[in-house]
Amino acid sequence: MAPDVAMQWEYRVETVGSTWRKLNDEDLESVLNEWGEDGWEVINVVMSAGVPKATVCAKRPLTTRTRRRRSLPGS
Repeated sequence: MAPDVAMQWEYRVETVGSTWRKLNDEDLESVLNEWGEDGWEVINVVMSAGVPKATVCAKRPLTTRTRRRRSLPGS
């Protein structure tokens, strides 16, 4: 019998929309469809009252093939 190995996850957090441009359903749907095609599953969406943007949190199984490198400003 194979040993029980815990699933490892990769996470992604991104803010969609901006203070200057209203977030609409079509924009959000487009982002979520793109993420879904890349294997991401949304686990939470946070919206603040009066702010036209959303912070989306997603996860997918961690593999060497799918590992996403987060780009840092200035690099």
